[in-house]
Amino acid sequence: MRHHLKHYIRRHEPQGEFHHHLKSGIGAITAMIAVGLLAIYTGLPLLIAPFGASAVLLFGQPKSPLSQPANVVGGYLLAAVIGSIAAHFFPGLWLAGAIGVGLSIGLMLFLRITHPPAGAVPIVAVASHFDAPVLFEVAVLGSVLLVAIAVLHHLIPPRQQYPLRVD
Repeated sequence: MRHHLKHYIRRHEPQGEFHHHLKSGIGAITAMIAVGLLAIYTGLPLLIAPFGASAVLLFGQPKSPLSQPANVVGGYLLAAVIGSIAAHFFPGLWLAGAIGVGLSIGLMLFLRITHPPAGAVPIVAVASHFDAPVLFEVAVLGSVLLVAIAVLHHLIPPRQQYPLRVD
């Protein structure tokens, strides 16, 4: 039994260095403050849970393909389209969120713009009752702001390459 359990409890992520972890946390705080301030300034409900999950990837795993700008912005935009369509045709129906999540994942994978936190946007669309224009504004403004802050953040020493360069 112990032999089988070790596969579930073993940590596969490399240990890393304390100052990198501290910098990642500070970057995420900065990004969430910026999103919150933009929410106050615009009156848009920009502080949605998926953006917190995006901050984990953008500041903690910037070299991941799932953290790249095209994935972040493209994933949110695609999920907002699908979430809006699902909420429009099945308003208030929990099944719309489930179908929207599945369709978003399938299309993100097909288009190679997978960003896991964006997969939650159809649930946000159904649960929050955002109309389509508001959902698009939230998805685009929030994701672009997060990426912009991540680009600047990773220029601060110790630097990390973000976004990844294409050869």
